[in-house]
Amino acid sequence: MTHREVLEALSGILLGMFVSILATSVVSSSLPRIITDLHGNQSAFTWVVTATLLTTTISTPIWGKLADLVNRKLLIQLALVISVVSAALAGFSHNTEMLIGMRALQGIGAGGLTALGSVLIADIISPRERGRYMGYMGAVMGVAMVGGPLLGGVLTDSALGWRWNFFVGLPFAVAAIVVLQRTLHLPKVVRRVVKIDYLGAALISVGIAGLLLWITFAGDKFAWGSWQTAAMVGGSLVALALAIWAESKAAEPIIPLHLFKNRTLVLAVIGSVAVGIAMFGTSVFIGQYMQLARGKTPTQSGLLTIPMILGLMVSSTLSGRIIARTGHYKRFMIVGAVMLTVGLGLMGTIHYDTNFILVALYMAILGAGVGMLMQNLVLAVQNTLDVREIGSGTSSVAFFRTLGGAIGVSALGAVLASRSTDLIASGLAKLGIDSSAMGTSGSLPDLSTLPGPVREVVERAMGDSIADLFLIATPIAFISLIAVLFLKEVPLGNRSGIQQRIEVDGHAIDEQPVLGQPLVGEPVVTSASDDELEDADPRGARV
Repeated sequence: MTHREVLEALSGILLGMFVSILATSVVSSSLPRIITDLHGNQSAFTWVVTATLLTTTISTPIWGKLADLVNRKLLIQLALVISVVSAALAGFSHNTEMLIGMRALQGIGAGGLTALGSVLIADIISPRERGRYMGYMGAVMGVAMVGGPLLGGVLTDSALGWRWNFFVGLPFAVAAIVVLQRTLHLPKVVRRVVKIDYLGAALISVGIAGLLLWITFAGDKFAWGSWQTAAMVGGSLVALALAIWAESKAAEPIIPLHLFKNRTLVLAVIGSVAVGIAMFGTSVFIGQYMQLARGKTPTQSGLLTIPMILGLMVSSTLSGRIIARTGHYKRFMIVGAVMLTVGLGLMGTIHYDTNFILVALYMAILGAGVGMLMQNLVLAVQNTLDVREIGSGTSSVAFFRTLGGAIGVSALGAVLASRSTDLIASGLAKLGIDSSAMGTSGSLPDLSTLPGPVREVVERAMGDSIADLFLIATPIAFISLIAVLFLKEVPLGNRSGIQQRIEVDGHAIDEQPVLGQPLVGEPVVTSASDDELEDADPRGARV
């Protein structure tokens, strides 16, 4: 494919990724206000995020397996529809329960976009050339991640209100579906009988959901050492053990176990879990820090998080271009892991009155670390996998990254709820105020309604509590550095996924149904003889 053809095909994929990121990021600066308006508590805040990550985690390997079996363009269009329709339904939520449910449904679509975007890019761009296009990916991610919180904050502070956060993605999704249909043309491969491992998917879902529910409720609804803990943890571990057994027996397992014989994939999985915990588990709470510890509006909160996104965008873009030129990627992964660990450690030093210039610098370092590490872990894995397992392998890395994020958000959210409650109660006691004065529902406080001394207590408690979360995540990020150090760098390949599939399968036919009318500029490679093609198309065989 020429550079222009690649850009045309890439445009629809990137627009789909833009929609996915926008649908998630647009509410990040508005979520504290949304939960307050719906009279939710810290647990509800955490589960609005966790529900999306949970269903994204569970559905990602399923989408990845489907990508190895059926039409990938149809799959990504279906994922777009699910993602945005569910987001629009979330806009009609009248309580936190409905909001959590719709966000869980949205996670299913996000899982498809997460898995299929990377798989399709691997289809049309070789590993060596992929860095050349990292700039476009970084720009799209940057615009969505910077523009999302800003747009959400402006909508929330305007007369339209926060519900428009969920409606704003609809026109972008329609545009993405149309662009994908017009620009993305993939050759069909040999038809295979689709066998989905429903048992494995169900057992994985039950096991992961059980662990996340236990992390959320332990220490609040019941004691850590209670019989409920034993039942939930024991049941989840049994379900996961049965899932491993089911995957070993399935004809088309959701997560092929033999992939874990690949050293690069194993180390990338370990690194991705750490990245997920560090990235999702901390970035989710930055909005709370800005609004509940610093008293900023949703719009201001979105503006103040720009340094982190710029760090991510610039680092991913520059590192991608250098990787395309040199073919070496491990050095950037090591630097990224170091910056991620350092950035989290620095964020662990912030308080409710820390200078915003320092906070911006710390966020930029954290974002730069994520930018150099996240996509390159996927690149390293795709470069070592058989082309027929790109979908499963890529989605496995994304699965564990999102799983780490879901566990991180759930666990750190539980820590934040417990820690902030204790600090607020302690601070109020020093003022001679009963903590019940904050209300009995446990709802997130609205700072604008609190008297000065009480407001300072809440801001101090939230600032210190959120800083503790970054400190907890720091040693976890260090694990990603260890994994990257042991990762063996393999020279990047020069063939795209489509080229490899044609070589492996021996033949592939053009996506258009009429024989002899291929897409302009694209060769048709088939197993038919010249005579058969002559009979079918009098203009001559095109082999």
